[in-house]
This record gives sequence, C-alpha cells and structure tokens, in this order.
Amino acid sequence: MAAGLLFVLIWASAFTSARFIVLEWSPLGALALRFVIAAPLIAIVVWAMGRLTWPSRADALRLAAMGVFGSGGYLACAWLAMATTPSGLVALISAVAPLFIALGERIFYGRRLGLRAWGGLGLGWAGVALLGVSRVGDGLASVELGGILLALGGAMSQAVGVLCFAPARGRVDAWTANLGQTLGAGAMLSLLALLLGIPWPDTLSLHTGLALAWTILVVGLAGYALYFLMLRRLPPATASALQLLAPPVAALLGWALLDERLLVSDLAGGAVTLAGLALLFSARQAGVPPVTKPG
Repeated sequence: MAAGLLFVLIWASAFTSARFIVLEWSPLGALALRFVIAAPLIAIVVWAMGRLTWPSRADALRLAAMGVFGSGGYLACAWLAMATTPSGLVALISAVAPLFIALGERIFYGRRLGLRAWGGLGLGWAGVALLGVSRVGDGLASVELGGILLALGGAMSQAVGVLCFAPARGRVDAWTANLGQTLGAGAMLSLLALLLGIPWPDTLSLHTGLALAWTILVVGLAGYALYFLMLRRLPPATASALQLLAPPVAALLGWALLDERLLVSDLAGGAVTLAGLALLFSARQAGVPPVTKPG
C-alpha cells in the first residue's frame, strides 16, 4: 500500500514539475528535450533488466501510435495548456481520458457498456461541463480557455493512442512498451519542434533543472516502476482507486507549491468527474468489459 501511495504522489507531481518547466522554456522544445534524454536512460534500464523484447511488425506499429498519440500528443497538449492554465486544473481535465477510451471501445471494438458504465460516463462528462461553466462564470480569459481545450485535446489524444495499442497489450512486455512509446514520442516531438522552428532551451535555472530531472528520473523511471509493481501486487479495485487520487493531489500540489488559484467549483467539477471514473472502474469489477488504463 505504501508503494501505491508513493505512486500517487509521484504521478501527481508530474503536472507540478512540468508547470515549473513551461514557465521558463517553450513547452514543445522542453518536452522534446525531456524525451531525448529519457529514451537512452529507459533503454539502459530495460536492457539491464533483461526485459527487451522485439514486437511483431503489426505490434510495433501499434506501439508507435501509442508513442505518437498516447504519450507525445497527450503531453504536448498538456504542457502547452500548463503554460497558461493552472497545473491542477489541467490534471483534473486530463483525467477524463478513460471516458474517451470507454466510448472508443464501444464504437470501434463493439464492447458492451452496462448501465453502471453509462452512468459513469454521464457523471464524468457532467463534471467536465461543471468545470467549464464555472470558469466561464468567473470571467474566463481566452488564454485559459485555450488551455482547457488543449487539456481536453490531450486526453483525447491519449485515448487514441491507448485504443490503437490495446490489441497488443497482452503481447508486448510493459517495459518494452514504455521504451517504445518514449522513442516514438521523442521522435515525433523532435520533428515537430524542428518543423515549427522551436529552439532547444538555452537557459537553465536551478528550479527548472531540478524539475526536468524530476520528470525524467522520478516520474519517467521510478513512477513507471511503481505503477507496474502496483498492478502486480494490489487488487484491481485498489489500484483503480489510487489512480483516481492523482488529479486532486496534483491540484493541491499546484496550490501549495505554485500558488495556483483554483475555484471551489473546480474542485467540485473534478470530484464529479472522478466519481464518474470510479463508477466506470466499479463497472469493470462487476464484469463489464474493461476500460483500458491510459499511460
């Protein structure tokens, strides 16, 4: 259980550390640099563990899609959003990815959704609507609206990646998948930064350097290791519950460390969304076909 709680703290801190970075560096340039540094480190870990396996051509293409959309597209949108929008709010909005995944499974894979699952979807989207309406009522700035839309786009991109990779999940080792999606995301983001003429970061303050190291070593390596350990050792219901704690913890970290302003309605909307996700996960435990976990 201690490993699960540590995972929640690490996963939540990914948004806070990213916010520190994008306040100094261009989000896309910084994110490309993050993946370029992380890829060889993850490769060394996977090789040292003897976990490197070569997927089939079809599975390799699915893994590439996971890297481009599930990691690269998702994080690009999230980091761009955090340049103008509180990291806690981006974390709460990004949590809706399983709602997109559940709909995608129904539409593209024909998976049945029971009443509880449909109720979870409805409740989840009601929470998202509450987040948006409350911000509009508070005098939503255009840059913040752009951040909210980017966060939603990132959640949708993550869902696309997960749905593309879903048929290969049982055939590709988890650490190999982590390496593959890191390589795919790094290649896509580096190419995108080059095409858009985005320069590599050329300044480095202490807090930004520490935040970058945190996202690579603690979130990218230790966080994934804890995630795999959690899935092996904890009951599925417990693992799902712990995953739902990350967004509100991220909101608290943003408030405490970055002095971010969050409305009471933000927390209420986030709570309603997370309640909908909990209902989806409980439907899975009741025997409804599974909603794939993102990331």
